[in-house]
Amino acid sequence: MELRAGVTKQDIREKIWDYMESQNLADFPRPVHHRIPNFKGSYLACQNIKELETFARTWNIKVGPDKPLEGVRLLALQSHKTLLVPTPRLRTGLFNKIIPPPGATKDILRKCATSQGVRNYSVPVGLDSRVLVDLVVVGSVAVSEQGWRIGKGEGYADLEYAMMVSMGAVCEETPVVTVVHDGQVVDIPEALLEDHDLTVDYVLTPTRVIMTGCRRPKPKGITWCKISPEMLERIPVLRSLRHREQQAGKDVTLHGEQQHLWEAGSKHTAPPSAVQRPQDAPQPVEGSVPAACSSLHREGLPPNAAALPAATIHVSNLPAGARVSELKRALRERGATPLHLTWQGPRRPALLAFRDLAAAEQAITCLQGLRLGASTLQVELVRQLRDK
Repeated sequence: MELRAGVTKQDIREKIWDYMESQNLADFPRPVHHRIPNFKGSYLACQNIKELETFARTWNIKVGPDKPLEGVRLLALQSHKTLLVPTPRLRTGLFNKIIPPPGATKDILRKCATSQGVRNYSVPVGLDSRVLVDLVVVGSVAVSEQGWRIGKGEGYADLEYAMMVSMGAVCEETPVVTVVHDGQVVDIPEALLEDHDLTVDYVLTPTRVIMTGCRRPKPKGITWCKISPEMLERIPVLRSLRHREQQAGKDVTLHGEQQHLWEAGSKHTAPPSAVQRPQDAPQPVEGSVPAACSSLHREGLPPNAAALPAATIHVSNLPAGARVSELKRALRERGATPLHLTWQGPRRPALLAFRDLAAAEQAITCLQGLRLGASTLQVELVRQLRDK
């Protein structure tokens, strides 16, 4: 599969998803867009993990929750290894340990390896458990023979690994494996990778076992400046780890807090009398944007921060299955990060507020013709506020 020059991570995801759908390479759930594809032949690919010496000497194995990794989870249980799986969406913790009932039959072990196993046959593993993970297995949307990996874009696999580093469960030498279809192995420009991106040491496909020899360092821990206050609020275990690292004297400044601190210390910060209060905000022209947008403060910044949005653009034709995280990621990858994003959900337009008209026009240029799923976004400038 050939990829054009200048591609983004999202371009590669879309290319893989479109290819697997067009070639009918996936099983349920379909369509594969916005998922780790449950590709045909995944069970066969999972069997190849038995060829890895590292699997034979593994005691504690952490395997992602994705459907195509079910075969690895089953093998771990059949081999009497300790199977750790992520707590769903990290809502209540980091790990759950799968504990099959005594005398479990093959059918019960198969259930333990599914999502049902997390619900019915697992117990949470606390941060103080001092568990040491010997092998990590993750799902991928795309991966290169060099070990560069692209997930579905939500960042959970990268975050889970970073959290394991933070709690001392893994180290640089801990092997990382991914299981994919042969068509998911593509060239990925290294320039797309960031410090928080997880790389892999082995790639398993139905026909190949690839030892990547990847020398790129894995994440050294949680990159707090990439964590939003909203994510911190959603993930309690992340708050616990942040408190620990803060107590240890580490920089735990969140995404958005740096800009707030910079603005607070800037000599250009407006005096309190000049700061525009929500009730003073200009009212939108009838027929432009919802009035509620005027009073919403920017993500990660307090409502009394000096700079208020000066221009708003309207993004429509968003696909029904799109998520706000995908839109944010697409904006970030194209250098079009807004001060504030308002989106009421699928099939509704999104409103992006920018500091000035130039930033809004640059965002329009970046987003024109952008595809999410099967939809091409439509972008237009709908409002510019005048300075008082």
